[in-house]
Amino acid sequence: MDEEALTGGNSNSVVRVGDTVRRPAGPWTPAVNRFLTALRDAGIVEVPEPLGLDQHGREVLSFLPGEVGNHPMRAWMWSPAILQEAGALLRRVHDASVPIVHLPGHWQLPTHHPVEVVCLNDVAPYNMVFQAGHLTGLIDFDTASPGPRIWDLAYLAYRLVPLGEYADDHSPGADARTDRLEALIRAYGHPFEPDAVLRVAAERLDDLAEFTDRRAADTGRAAFIRHAALYRRDRDLLRGLVPNGL
Repeated sequence: MDEEALTGGNSNSVVRVGDTVRRPAGPWTPAVNRFLTALRDAGIVEVPEPLGLDQHGREVLSFLPGEVGNHPMRAWMWSPAILQEAGALLRRVHDASVPIVHLPGHWQLPTHHPVEVVCLNDVAPYNMVFQAGHLTGLIDFDTASPGPRIWDLAYLAYRLVPLGEYADDHSPGADARTDRLEALIRAYGHPFEPDAVLRVAAERLDDLAEFTDRRAADTGRAAFIRHAALYRRDRDLLRGLVPNGL
């Protein structure tokens, strides 16, 4: 069957073939597939179904139809309803991962402590699928690894509140941060303090900047250098916000 390149991410080797997605497999693929299977078995149909490997050794996943929230996002993707749906779906994913979080396995990214759930480590609009004004799917689980719940929630807040420089023409302004962060925490359904989420978001960005530095060294892509610098600026901004709230 014909292959259609899927764009929008940092890889140009992900393709659609019919109702499936094919992507390069790695040592982490068995653990990721086990994670996805656990989510599907728990009734979470908003994630791809793992379908094994193809004749080229590529991972095969079911295709989730819809529109991905690539930058710049459509205005409606910043709606309170999407914020609510994202927090609630992340909670469902985390809860469903608890039974497998301590099973042995190879993950692409390091484990973060305390280990509570399997984190996606990249839960953001560009890895979300939308249909008819609603969040209907999560994609790209390759960077998943065990960690604390707040590690994922903090990064989602960074991307979807949003915090820092990550913004576009339609994103809510700084005056909306407090309400949107609190709404996201309520949607997730755990009594995290907003300042705690901000502190972890800053740690997450520091970690992401180091990871992006390594990507820049491995690939020679100048864009990764710019991204790492942005993450560090936003890290410093968030650290400055914590003592006095938002």
